[in-house]
Amino acid sequence: MGREVRRVPLDFEWPLNEIWEGFLSPDSLDGVACPDCKSGYSPRAQYLYDQWYGYVPFDPASTGSTPWRHDSPPVRAFAERNVGRSPDYYHGTGEAVIVREAQRLATLWNRQWSHHLSQDDVDALVAGGRLHDLTHTWTRADGWKPKEPPVTPTPAEVNDWSLRSLGHDAINASIVIRARCEREGVDPTCGTCEGHATVEKYPGQRADAEAWEPTGPPKGEGWQLWETVSEGSPISPVCATADELAAWMSDPARGDRWVPEETARKFIGIGWAPTGVGTPGRGYVSGIEAMGWDAE
Repeated sequence: MGREVRRVPLDFEWPLNEIWEGFLSPDSLDGVACPDCKSGYSPRAQYLYDQWYGYVPFDPASTGSTPWRHDSPPVRAFAERNVGRSPDYYHGTGEAVIVREAQRLATLWNRQWSHHLSQDDVDALVAGGRLHDLTHTWTRADGWKPKEPPVTPTPAEVNDWSLRSLGHDAINASIVIRARCEREGVDPTCGTCEGHATVEKYPGQRADAEAWEPTGPPKGEGWQLWETVSEGSPISPVCATADELAAWMSDPARGDRWVPEETARKFIGIGWAPTGVGTPGRGYVSGIEAMGWDAE
């Protein structure tokens, strides 16, 4: 994601800040929502998905897990962090406030399967390589390396980890749900759409969608600045020369997007810069602006 220079025809006309049409898959290639599922799951898998997130009733005892309490260490720590960060929202910072928040969190998490995994669930995640925080060590030199001897965490360890870290993501949810369905002898995939969550609008529509590839704007003699934070859109007028684009970028009238002309020329020569760069000494600045640091 960032900023890049594109060479386009001098008479190229496309609205600024509007994604180029060639980068967007045509609506005609979109499928129709499946009439029999929400997200490609079978009815049983969808119910398990809803239990994972607490959308339908869930009992920790069903996985052999112990319900969280307000004084469980990870719950208490989470509550203290919430209250400490937003005392105005919680109307104070005292013990009663922390306990009330901890009770709320415990009630919320006791409704979610994701915080009450069984050993079978944990084993599925380990097999899928999804618990590196617990099964591997990391060093700058070697990256992630399996612990020796190999470690299989317990459900209590994983459930504790899920509250103390970023926790589970959608991939983890899918792995656990599909493993549970396999143990139960149930197909996790919707038979109508075969897991796509959509059905074909016409015969061959899915193959056409998979074969589609984006196409860039026409090429020419002009110079134009584009953003790539989205799929890609122009953010400057088409300039006849690189010098003209540099002059536009270094115009003080651009406000906080203005950069020195020397920096603009350097960026144009390279052709790309990240959206922004953060450093302890300078804070967050645009990637183009950062290119001018070497000149200081």
